[in-house]
Amino acid sequence: MTRDRALTLLRRFGPLAVIVILFVAALASGVADHLSLEELRRRGNELQAFASAKPVLCAVIYLAIYVGSVAVSLPGALILSLTAGFLFGPLGGALAAMGACGGSTITFLVFRTAFGDALRRKPGALLTRIEEGFKGDAFNYLLTLRLIPAFPLLVVNVAAGLMNIRIRTFVLASVLGMIPSSFVYAGIGAGLGHLFAQGGPVTVETLFSPRIYLPIIGMGVLAFLPPLWRHWRKRRETAPQDEK
Repeated sequence: MTRDRALTLLRRFGPLAVIVILFVAALASGVADHLSLEELRRRGNELQAFASAKPVLCAVIYLAIYVGSVAVSLPGALILSLTAGFLFGPLGGALAAMGACGGSTITFLVFRTAFGDALRRKPGALLTRIEEGFKGDAFNYLLTLRLIPAFPLLVVNVAAGLMNIRIRTFVLASVLGMIPSSFVYAGIGAGLGHLFAQGGPVTVETLFSPRIYLPIIGMGVLAFLPPLWRHWRKRRETAPQDEK
């Protein structure tokens, strides 16, 4: 293998290899097990004291953990979003959105570099045909997917990377789409923090607390945003024709 060939493969698959190694290491070391609601309860007072004493440092560490967790696809994004509210209050949703978007962008770039071009170069590749239709409205497609919290971050990030969407489009749609759910999750996290401070059990019955069910109602409202968005777009597109 020539040196140029080796460097090309390293640039193409090196970042993906690093992500895979970090993912395996996180699972093997048990780090991923700490991204849980029970861990948040156990260390709640300690974490809140640290956030109160050193808010900037805590925010930086929080962002690094969130970005890294999403980048290596650890199953803890929801807990981290709840943690934002637990540590910083409902406005912590801004940090959660930044962390989720940062980690998602890394995954997007890694998969675009590793696989996007190769799949696109294949004669008659299905990806190329799908991409042509997707690129025409990539921003709105991504925005809709981000507005629906049920869509896994990894699936959307990988799909966008394979489609070779412009990074500016990816980041902007991701940020705007993640902000609503991030603030809702942070609101729930703030409510959990209040319950943890009281020392009571967090059960289904605790959802009747206004601090908890109001953010959950907000999540329900989010489910209506994508169809409303499509309806608005359709009316906007048909309006000029009706005027004629």
